[in-house]
Amino acid sequence: MTHHPDSVRINKAISDSGYCSRRQADTLIEKEKVTINGTLATLGDRVMPDDEVRVDGKLITENENLVYIALNKPIGITCTTDRRVEGNVVDFINHDERIFHIGRLDKPSEGLLLMTNDGDIVNKILRAGNKHEKEYIVTVDRPITNDFIKRMGNGIPILDTVTKKCKVEKISRFVFRIILVQGLNRQIRRMCEYLGYEVTALKRIRIMNIDLDGLPVGSWRDLTKEELKTLKESVEVSKNVPQSKRPQQSTGNAKKVGNKQSTGGKRRKR
Repeated sequence: MTHHPDSVRINKAISDSGYCSRRQADTLIEKEKVTINGTLATLGDRVMPDDEVRVDGKLITENENLVYIALNKPIGITCTTDRRVEGNVVDFINHDERIFHIGRLDKPSEGLLLMTNDGDIVNKILRAGNKHEKEYIVTVDRPITNDFIKRMGNGIPILDTVTKKCKVEKISRFVFRIILVQGLNRQIRRMCEYLGYEVTALKRIRIMNIDLDGLPVGSWRDLTKEELKTLKESVEVSKNVPQSKRPQQSTGNAKKVGNKQSTGGKRRKR
């Protein structure tokens, strides 16, 4: 039987959260203390990173090791938690905690990617609708016309739908800024292709209230306490998702991938 590469056994997910050991997790499952998305778990069940796992009603990510990271993803790194994929983002960051990405950024694209081990906030962000703004700077292979800007902003037919209206602004002859509130597969590239343009460079510079703010390519930092507070407040409209416990204050200091020093607590594993 094949499993989704991003899934893990329920006892490992509980263990990875720091709640208890795998053996203790199995005992809790047998005693019907564990739920997955509100349904009683059974031994051997598998969960995805954004599934809601609770033990005695408590969200298992409710511990002091909740991680919220802003990464400036380089070109060539793949947004997947499948460690078998060379250049996967999890190995690239090499964090002590089991973290996963919120949304995606294409392998040939660069820029801001949020990563966390809080499945609760992932669901809220992805459900945040029009508040889930993502801002990109895009370079194309032909001079940008007023017609191009107008049509991009009014909606383009791709993937059996029409893209939502969005803000588009010309920056220079070959470069424009676009703010999306949806995340269709390779959306900006497909939109440009429909109009006869090819994207030569794509960089995400903002997600909601979080921006790159001088973070070097390949580096990451913890979200600041203020960033996290604003982010949580803006997605609180999401329904039917219990609020996760807030973490201890994190620092906003950048961490260079590959650097042995870290402003976090534990040293990252090699």
